[in-house]
Amino acid sequence: MSSPADASKHAPLRPVGPRLIAYRIAAWVTGVGLLVLTFVALPLKYIWDIPEPTTVVGIIHGWLYMIYIVCTLVLAERVRWKPVRALLILLAGTIPIASFVAERKVTKEIESRQAAAG
Repeated sequence: MSSPADASKHAPLRPVGPRLIAYRIAAWVTGVGLLVLTFVALPLKYIWDIPEPTTVVGIIHGWLYMIYIVCTLVLAERVRWKPVRALLILLAGTIPIASFVAERKVTKEIESRQAAAG
């Protein structure tokens, strides 16, 4: 007998269309922005005392992360993720390289569910 958790895992997937594409783009852009902030702007500020790039890149990354949040939540609603799962994927945008890993996992899962459904 399957549990309710198994039922939601294999629930029919509503078409995600451009939502997945928007999420993937947001994940990559946010990830690249965070890498630039972490490995370029912050060393410039703390090693060479050049704070300006941190301000600019930090603001840009903040806006990009907000777009990532919106895209992730729209996709999460569409594919019926549990809130904890959506939160973990949202947090991936705050850890260097994690948004790339999360994007791959999400894409593979959704594509496999779509292939199984259709």
